[in-house]
Amino acid sequence: MNQDSDSSDQPTGQDPLLLLKTLQLLWTKHELGKLKEEIRRGFARLEEPLAGLLAMLESSSDWKGKGRSLSHCITTELQLWMKAHPAVPQSGTKLQELQARVLGMLSQCPANLLDPLISIYQLHAVDRNSLLEHVSHLYLQGNYKEAAILSIKLKLQPDQDVEKMCTPLLLQDKANLVEDYVAEHPELQRKLLQTLDTWCDPSFNIRDITRPYQGLSRYKPEKFNRRVLGKLVFRLLERFNVDPALCPNVINQRHLRTLNYLFYKRFVEKTMTEENWADHIQSTVGDNRWLQGQLLQSLLRHCDARGAARWAHHCRLPPDMLPLPLAKELQKLHIQDRVEEVTKADNYEASKKKDCYQLPIPRENIHFLQTWEETLQCWEKVLQPGQVVGVDMEWKPSFGMVGKPRVALLQLALEDEVFLLDLPRLLEQAEAEGQKEKLPHFIQMLYSDAAITKLGYGMSGDLSSLAATCSALGDTEKQMQGVVDLIALHQQLQRGKDGQKVDGLSPEHSHEQRGLRQPEKGLSLLVQHVLGKPLDKTEQLSNWEKRPLREEQILYAASDAYCLLEIYKRLCKDPESFGLGSQLAESLVGKQSKKPKAKKQLNKQEAPSPSGQERQGARTEPSHPPAPISPQEFSVVCDNMLQGLGRYLRCLGVDVRLLDNEDDHRKAAEIARQEGRVILTSGLPYQTLRSQVGEGRCFSVNCSEKAKEQALQVLKHFNVQVSLGDIFSRCQVCNCNKYLKVSRERMRQLAEGSRQISGEHSAGCPGSQRCHVTVPACDTARPGGAEREDGTGQCGAGAVLAGDTVLQVTAIPPGVLDRAELTDFYCCTRCGKVFWEGSHFGRIVSQFQDVLVASGDTQSVYEPSRAELS
Repeated sequence: MNQDSDSSDQPTGQDPLLLLKTLQLLWTKHELGKLKEEIRRGFARLEEPLAGLLAMLESSSDWKGKGRSLSHCITTELQLWMKAHPAVPQSGTKLQELQARVLGMLSQCPANLLDPLISIYQLHAVDRNSLLEHVSHLYLQGNYKEAAILSIKLKLQPDQDVEKMCTPLLLQDKANLVEDYVAEHPELQRKLLQTLDTWCDPSFNIRDITRPYQGLSRYKPEKFNRRVLGKLVFRLLERFNVDPALCPNVINQRHLRTLNYLFYKRFVEKTMTEENWADHIQSTVGDNRWLQGQLLQSLLRHCDARGAARWAHHCRLPPDMLPLPLAKELQKLHIQDRVEEVTKADNYEASKKKDCYQLPIPRENIHFLQTWEETLQCWEKVLQPGQVVGVDMEWKPSFGMVGKPRVALLQLALEDEVFLLDLPRLLEQAEAEGQKEKLPHFIQMLYSDAAITKLGYGMSGDLSSLAATCSALGDTEKQMQGVVDLIALHQQLQRGKDGQKVDGLSPEHSHEQRGLRQPEKGLSLLVQHVLGKPLDKTEQLSNWEKRPLREEQILYAASDAYCLLEIYKRLCKDPESFGLGSQLAESLVGKQSKKPKAKKQLNKQEAPSPSGQERQGARTEPSHPPAPISPQEFSVVCDNMLQGLGRYLRCLGVDVRLLDNEDDHRKAAEIARQEGRVILTSGLPYQTLRSQVGEGRCFSVNCSEKAKEQALQVLKHFNVQVSLGDIFSRCQVCNCNKYLKVSRERMRQLAEGSRQISGEHSAGCPGSQRCHVTVPACDTARPGGAEREDGTGQCGAGAVLAGDTVLQVTAIPPGVLDRAELTDFYCCTRCGKVFWEGSHFGRIVSQFQDVLVASGDTQSVYEPSRAELS
């Protein structure tokens, strides 16, 4: 209807409830065009449109429901109608009365009604003290979530106590709402972070915070500990770009974990050189007195008195901190003693290096480039059609601190020489000369040229760090052509041999010969399989930002890039000896061609076959994404800090193992190795876990993202194709993917029988003592307990499945069994949890519609034809 005809409708005093009946009829007929037209005509005929809307909302049965409803449609149409009719009375005593009524409704409103109602009734103009008083009343009633949401919508946060408002939300595991509460208020962000940091002080009794909320509904004490709070602090620091110095307790705890990790690498694994270890120790501890004390305790645990004294001196620990025996030992140390220690360590390192891959080119062919003139000569050689280039990058380990790693060294290996580009220095020079796009331009030329073959191992992670280093390189990954990520070939190699000897060399045998404590992983394992010796990774965790680089660092960096060339050449020459077949060799050679078909064929060959075990951490070029797999073919283990992510993935049909809160991170590596799962983790544990299972079997998600965004990141990275049939194809409790279909009538019988047993059992309990009732298990094969057509057996009144799994029929809420639209229920055959189709399915579909693929599957999400029955 146009505005002229609409304006011809004059107020007639129409009853708003009669209008509501008309609108309800149109809504049930799905005649949305007529519905919107009638809403506008109806409001034009009402004497008091604002009062009429409230009358309709209060009389409607759907205004409290989630999602799009008739009430939402009426409210938004009134909002649009009012913009076209500004003459509608919106002030005075009558409006104040309406505002008071609306405030009483807001705490029960769905989220999509809040903004329209606040706008229509001008709640931002209400006396601020009245609004604060109303929110305070909600808070005192225990409606903490509603009080926070209303405070956000009405922008009341500056006048509230951030600690008071956020504490119960954190106890209820609503950290996302806490983030939204402080999102637009920098001062509140700092206050919240300071509060959280205070709670993380080791001397602080965290029970003092939780004690007043013991009766809180949905209270999750296991989610309220220093570890979880520390993770939240780091997420907030990164999201709001706040100075980490504001949170000394959390930072100290993270540095302490870094110290423990460094001691493990040096004294247990023995995979770090003294120079590397000392560099990281000094940069981690600095002048922090508390960390110096922790360092001293660790030295005393891992070294004898003489060794501890030597390292205390080397790490510049204040003499007044040293215990008397250590101070005396320090005085006894002479220069010759230290020389002998260093010489012994150097001999050990030299002996170990003989068993590792050796760079086959002379030292003078390794060029460390720090000026633009030197770099131009490099690019002239690298940017040649038909060139094959090994590419690698190094950066200083972050050990879980705030911020993404920035590339400190870019390595480019050609057949007879290696170029090491000092990226920070070159970028700084280019910016000083007003040509800051110069270096990024050449890097993009390299990656986008299909005539140049680029070799890498786990290139996606490298390019992510490259984009964080230089924003101009943010789209490099999308423009890549002519890329071979050897991690995919490594997975084919492992899959083809399945633990057997590769090229005459058994990994287990080689470990015994070399006497190494730790098995090789990642690129080092691939080098060992193909070239016979592993890489020496002792320099991997170096401080790559420190200049000048040590000679060991230069040789390590050059080897990391050059070995890619040798692997590529060896696999192309004789792939059959590695179980890869001649077809792979043809695709690898074809990759160097400019023909699109050749590149597509390479991607087809490189992409691992679709199984959770075989696609571990695959990082192939985005221009040719890895072959799609279904959620059933993808299996993961989620670190205990990512339980929200794990639940989302399980909702979408992914096979997910979740670590318990008390589990150590290393258990994830153990599970991944035993069950062939991808590890999903974040922050500092990534470095540890990746070293235990290899780069291809561990993926780090962005800890600053919410669980839903993390799930999308994982699905897109591994190219997991989710269809409607995958949603809820796994039990959300136990991860089982097998369901039993039970009719509603049969389920009603089982529920009534269980309640009878529960009543009889309770009647036998003395006094008011309540007993936990478990439906007794029975042997479904014996008389009286024969297996039924629906797969359930009956023992007395209880239902059990094969394997004595008891159906949890008593957990079905009252009224659900009376819903006519529910004809069937679906029971997990492992834990007995009972499911039925409801609104949660639609919410998951709407949240992940961007990654859902078209499917002809119209079955129920729990359809037994896909979920094998017992």
